[in-house]
Amino acid sequence: MQRKLHSGIITCTTLAIGVPELAETRIRRLISENPVLIFTRPSCCMSHAMKRLLSVLGVHPTVIEVDDDEIAVLRDRNSGESSFPYLYIGGACVGGLETLVALHLSNSLVPKLVEVGALPTELSIS
Repeated sequence: MQRKLHSGIITCTTLAIGVPELAETRIRRLISENPVLIFTRPSCCMSHAMKRLLSVLGVHPTVIEVDDDEIAVLRDRNSGESSFPYLYIGGACVGGLETLVALHLSNSLVPKLVEVGALPTELSIS
C-alpha cells in the first residue's frame, strides 16, 4: 500500500509488518539486501536487456519497478543521472545498460559478480 504525504513529497510503502517506510529508506534497504539489483520503470526495454545479459551469466537480479517519488530519490543518490534503469552490484551503483555491457566486454563483470557472491568463485576469470 502506498500513500503520499505532504502534497506528494514523501511516499510511504507499508511493510508486511505494517510499519510505513519512506522511499529513501526503502531504496537503501533494497540496495543493502540484494547483491544484484535493477531499479527500473514499468515496461523498460533496457532493463529487459540487462536481465537477459545477467541471466546468461547465471545471475538473476532483483528487479524493482519504481514510482515517481522513488525515481526522484534515485536521481539524488546518483548525482542527478536521469537515465533508467539503474544497476546496483554489491551496494554500489554501476550505472545503466551501457556500463553493464562495457563491464562485460572488458571481462570485469564476472569478477565483480563473484566478489559480491552472485556467482560461484570458480567462475572468476584470472
